[in-house]
Amino acid sequence: MKRQDLLRMCLQNLLRRKSRTILTVLGVLIGCCSIVIMVSLGIGMKESQEKLLSQMGDLTIIAVNAPQGGRGKTKLDEDLVRRLKTLDGVVAVTAKQSLEVESIRLLTGTGNRYVADWTTVVGLDTQAMEQMGYQFIGGAQPKGSGTVAAGQYLAYSFKDTLRPEGRNTVDRWSGDWDENGNLTNVPPPYLDPMKEKITMEITTESGKFTVPVKVAGLVKEDYSKGSETSEGIIMSLGDLRKILDKAQGNKRKSLPYDSVLVKVSHISRVADVESEIKALGYSTESMESIRKPMEKEARQKQMMLGGLGAISLFVAALGITNTMIMSISERTREIGIMKSLGCYVTDIRIMFLSEAGAIGLIGGVIGCVISFIASVVINLVSLGPSLDNLLPAMVGGEGVSRVSVIPAWLLLFAVLFSILIGLGSGYYPANKAVRIPALEAIKSE
Repeated sequence: MKRQDLLRMCLQNLLRRKSRTILTVLGVLIGCCSIVIMVSLGIGMKESQEKLLSQMGDLTIIAVNAPQGGRGKTKLDEDLVRRLKTLDGVVAVTAKQSLEVESIRLLTGTGNRYVADWTTVVGLDTQAMEQMGYQFIGGAQPKGSGTVAAGQYLAYSFKDTLRPEGRNTVDRWSGDWDENGNLTNVPPPYLDPMKEKITMEITTESGKFTVPVKVAGLVKEDYSKGSETSEGIIMSLGDLRKILDKAQGNKRKSLPYDSVLVKVSHISRVADVESEIKALGYSTESMESIRKPMEKEARQKQMMLGGLGAISLFVAALGITNTMIMSISERTREIGIMKSLGCYVTDIRIMFLSEAGAIGLIGGVIGCVISFIASVVINLVSLGPSLDNLLPAMVGGEGVSRVSVIPAWLLLFAVLFSILIGLGSGYYPANKAVRIPALEAIKSE
């Protein structure tokens, strides 16, 4: 029997009992929808958790610290930096050192009108900042001696000395909060650090001196890299070493780095790289300790929701089996005639399996379409029912947190799983059909 003949007979047999076929397809459809929607809610939960963590900082950054504060044999030095760069999965490495003195003040404006009484100053490999994942919201990474990068909110640290005490600063927290928890209508600061000449006034035990700096760019706030990205100053390690030498005076000594930042190629490699670094005798800090338990919890909930949906599909499988057994009972005479005419047993088995698989395919495809529409509706209700939110509800976007997320692989899996359920349910009825003797089948009424 030709394949087109098998396909034609399959369609004819499904349409012969339309109501029964529709009800069986409906069972598969409901089961498919249950799986897709349940799993999509779990994926949406995982996506929301990752976005929440990404707002807290870069998930691929590992901070390496020396045990005992670097006072033991294991120190943070250039040899370690070179060694870390050779680890598999590491994209970039930079040492990090803080400027620790009595006090640091920032002065700018005509007659040093604007003053910041405190700030954080750190040194690192400024040429590797973009590789390390530092994002610039203005300007670019520092190039050359005397140029620095400023934290996103450094400007709000300055006070106007010509204004009365209590009214001489700009409160960046005085804006309005939107529904996503972000500040809006934030009042502008007194100055733009990139347009001003800033002088650092450094006080040490031996005296006081000034260092002029030029802000080349503003770094986006990211506490996984350090508080200096908020209200601090970032300069090259070479410039910082010069300031430290001047601050130490005659008591110059080589100081180890405070920490080393390691940028990993992907979030999935963080745990492995972190384990290798710990094996070298160093302690590490990363977002992995927070992300891992949250990911495990999300996976468990996802499997639980998917399992509940799978129960509905297996119930639908019983409906397919029942439909095929009833179909065989009604078509016993037809099966006998086909065998008498020389039809292969394999063709009869394929015919019934095709009908069962077709029911699974139709139910799976329609179920995926309905699931996608339901997912969009759920997201629209969450984001707000408006045309502007229609596209974000479908494909997501920057800053958009969807409740239900249906990736392409989930739709493909749902369709294939529905087909397999159909074929599995039709296997027993198909074998039962081929075992019916031809003469007894012909005599059946």
